[in-house]
Amino acid sequence: MTDDWITRFPGLAALSPDVRDVLVGQSAIVEVPKGTRIFGPGQSPEHLLLLLDGAVRVHQTSEQGREIVLYRVNAGESCVLTTACMLAYEDYSAEGHADTDVRAVAIPRVVFDDLVSRSVPFRNFVFAAYAQRITDLFHVIEEIAFQRLDIRLAQRLLTLAGDGDAVAITHQDLAVELGTAREVISRQLAEFQRRGWVAQSRGRVTLLDPDAIAGLAQAA
Repeated sequence: MTDDWITRFPGLAALSPDVRDVLVGQSAIVEVPKGTRIFGPGQSPEHLLLLLDGAVRVHQTSEQGREIVLYRVNAGESCVLTTACMLAYEDYSAEGHADTDVRAVAIPRVVFDDLVSRSVPFRNFVFAAYAQRITDLFHVIEEIAFQRLDIRLAQRLLTLAGDGDAVAITHQDLAVELGTAREVISRQLAEFQRRGWVAQSRGRVTLLDPDAIAGLAQAA
């Protein structure tokens, strides 16, 4: 294993040679298949994962069984929940699943603890990522609490469609993405369909009028 992966994380560029040697020598590159449950409530984190490829979805389930996606960890990022749990020696309170095949660097807890305590650049890297993700989480809370669902749904459809005009997703999965009930999503999509903005089929939403959807998305 070489230290080439460190270049994928700009915040690690300032590590001293001895710290870099410890990080590279005692960490491992792991591969996780799509759909794998990486962590869940009650589990204690043993590694901090730095993603090289793929995406991990972090979500929480209420006592009533309703799910909400808190955030996604993409290539070049780490998981703020794992960081928080490792710093506080707490168990996970949410779940992480591999949205795609994932390749990541696994930093053992003992190495994490050692470097956080004695390496300023490593500590800055950890807390900079932590601060950014906390800001993202506040944005999620703000959206759920204050933004209209139709606007949020329009924004999410455009994001998921990317450069295309179709989204392969179920009403239930959209509900999880937006932190609401499946029935609410179904009613809103039915309204979009009535307006001629989308067409629906099983597990698929096709954007017929992206401009109209974008207009609503920008009404926030």
